Amino acid sequence: QLQFVESGGGLVEPGGSLRLSCEVSGGTLRYYAVGWFRQAPGKEREGVSCISRSGLSTKYEDYVKGRFTILRDNDKGTVGLLMDSLQSEDTATYYCAAGWRPESQRHAPCDMEEGTYDSWGRGTQVTVSS
Repeated sequence: QLQFVESGGGLVEPGGSLRLSCEVSGGTLRYYAVGWFRQAPGKEREGVSCISRSGLSTKYEDYVKGRFTILRDNDKGTVGLLMDSLQSEDTATYYCAAGWRPESQRHAPCDMEEGTYDSWGRGTQVTVSS
């Protein structure tokens, strides 16, 4: 089972940027779709973005579309989330997660159904505040 180390969280002012990184160990990242999720205090965890095994397909929830970018480097075993134009509503703990996908789904669009992801990181805190 994959293990993750998330990094890059912190305190940023509204309008600022952060880059989150998820470094994978214990397996080969290229066999997995990867998603970023977040959970704000008192709220349920929600999807943010995902990327397919091949990296050719990405998906963003409406509330981050145009501001966040997901990318992956299978050789380095890392997945990043570039976050621009951050708003106070983006304050949350951010988690990366991976779900194994067969070769037949290598280019298939990813999804943000939590049940399809079976390896989760511990999260990194992002706080957007002036």
